Amino acid sequence: MRLLFLIPTLLGVLIVAFLLLYVAPGDPVQAMVGERADSATIAQLRSQLHLDDPLPRQFVRYAGGAVTGNLGTSYITQRPILQDLLERFPATLRLASAAMLFASISGMSIGVYGAWRPGSVADRIATLGAYLGISFPVYWVGLLLILVFAVQLRWFPPSGSTGLAALVLPAITLGMRSVAFIARITRTAMQEILQSDYIRSARAQGLRERTVILSRGLRNALLPVLTVLGLDFGSYLTGSILTETIFGWPGVGRYVLDAIGKRDLPAIQGSILFLSLVFVLVNLLTDLLYAKADPRVAFE
Repeated sequence: MRLLFLIPTLLGVLIVAFLLLYVAPGDPVQAMVGERADSATIAQLRSQLHLDDPLPRQFVRYAGGAVTGNLGTSYITQRPILQDLLERFPATLRLASAAMLFASISGMSIGVYGAWRPGSVADRIATLGAYLGISFPVYWVGLLLILVFAVQLRWFPPSGSTGLAALVLPAITLGMRSVAFIARITRTAMQEILQSDYIRSARAQGLRERTVILSRGLRNALLPVLTVLGLDFGSYLTGSILTETIFGWPGVGRYVLDAIGKRDLPAIQGSILFLSLVFVLVNLLTDLLYAKADPRVAFE
């Protein structure tokens, strides 16, 4: 049943991506051939691309190609757009996974400690640091990390994608914004659970505090956190343009930015469709995991 609800969403994205060609300022054909091309060349190219066909016919052709995986050909690279995206997506997936690992470990650690020792000095410092991290713009955090850890300390490379060391700074930059959200959700859920009867019973049985917190408490607090992790991971996969640009990361985000800068409208359209599908699938996977973790959740 949930799969059926995805159809209207993807159809809406398909329509928006198609209309992008007509609402964007300028002539895409003119952008392809340059300013010096004559009108005959422009008219011939427009006919070859079927841009002079009626709008409904163009949409049917575009939708049919998208359904079969044909997202068109890039004006700049002259290659199938889907091929370009699939070549770059593993780099984006690697960066998003590392950012999610950093954000989840940091956020849940801060949240668990805050629920265990609420109001302590360490709790206040950690919470303040997390909220400061989300308050700063991504580009500012990235440039600051490069200045400190790449230029001055020389611990990590300032750009590139070779080796684990090159992954550290962009992963921290991308994941920083989620730490505070995850910490807050974890802290709230843990505080409620630590006051429950079965936690008091576990302590009365003489279990170690670490076992009570992690095994009994955190395991039951993961359900609301799982939703935040799924949404943030989807946004990492689809919205890491600034991070990839700052660190020269060869992912989908940088590909989209290059397409925007060069007015490669087919590449922009294809990227929108591809990233929207990725985001929808990640949300669907999150729902499946949520239902698996909590059988009380009805999922059809």
